[in-house]
Amino acid sequence: MKQITRFLAASSLAFGLASAYAADITGAGATFPAPIYAKWAEAYKAATGHSVNYQAIGSGGGVKQINAKTVDFGASDDPTKGDDLDKGGLAQFPAVIGGIVAVVKLPGVGPGQMKLTGEVLADIYRGAVTKWDDAKIASLNPGVKLPSMAITLVYRSDSSGTTAAFTDYLAQVSSAFRSEIGAGKTVNWKAGVGGKGNAGVAANVTKIDGAVGYVEYAYAKQNRMAHTAMVNRNGKAVQPDDKTFAAAAANANWSSAPGFGVNLNNQPGDQAWPMTSASFILMHKTADKPERSREALKFFQWALNKGQNLALELDYVPLPAGVVKQIESSWNGIRDASGKPVMAQ
Repeated sequence: MKQITRFLAASSLAFGLASAYAADITGAGATFPAPIYAKWAEAYKAATGHSVNYQAIGSGGGVKQINAKTVDFGASDDPTKGDDLDKGGLAQFPAVIGGIVAVVKLPGVGPGQMKLTGEVLADIYRGAVTKWDDAKIASLNPGVKLPSMAITLVYRSDSSGTTAAFTDYLAQVSSAFRSEIGAGKTVNWKAGVGGKGNAGVAANVTKIDGAVGYVEYAYAKQNRMAHTAMVNRNGKAVQPDDKTFAAAAANANWSSAPGFGVNLNNQPGDQAWPMTSASFILMHKTADKPERSREALKFFQWALNKGQNLALELDYVPLPAGVVKQIESSWNGIRDASGKPVMAQ
């Protein structure tokens, strides 16, 4: 718990949430990329003197904020569909790739020691498996001492892109989960304990014996939580890290969906992590304040080109150089009222 508190305090400082200085640009949204946005903001200020004020309020909140024009950019892990981008006059591009992990608090079970399949994880989250020593879990984990303990589900209580990606994966691999729970930023969980943001889920799992939750991997790693290994689409047990996330994204066709909104879940490949997602940035195509939109794009240009090592340190995956070029080209569509690209000013 102390580590979570320290992480949140560090994030607040890096994002410029303290009142010690005024932020140059503002953003709000997804908690999934919050650790790397904090690192980027800190390094960007050191390099340029410009600050970034980012509020990690959840993907749903980020979409609302950018639509209301109260921030310079919104962030969501659930890509906005083409029709909605057109309706809102929005441009969308990915900023980073990461992985979602299941985390547990079980006596004697450390990080990566237990493995699950997507089907069993879906059964857990739809309430069909309720004890940790259930035969479905035990058969996957010979040699692991599983307690006869009730499973407490922990889930996101806010509108969440992490929930959207997590439930999308479970709905892909389990028709029962798809029909009973569904997929989206919010779903009607049958039981459990809610937490706000990835940090809230992590905090609840940390303090509840027998708990299982889902968080972005950086939260699990930084807080030394016990994540599970996963059996992927190819039937291989894999651990979460930048290599398995990159394997999931290796064959992505980023131009196949409006706003680069590709689905990286449940990809084929022996090394592919099954719950992999990009995190996206949303900005208005017609900028009311072009100078602020330009500064926001400069921040992401710096992050996409010079922040790769910082991303890797937190086990995120930087976007390939070719994709970065596609993204930078797409920024020509973000213009001022006269039609001039903001990056050309």
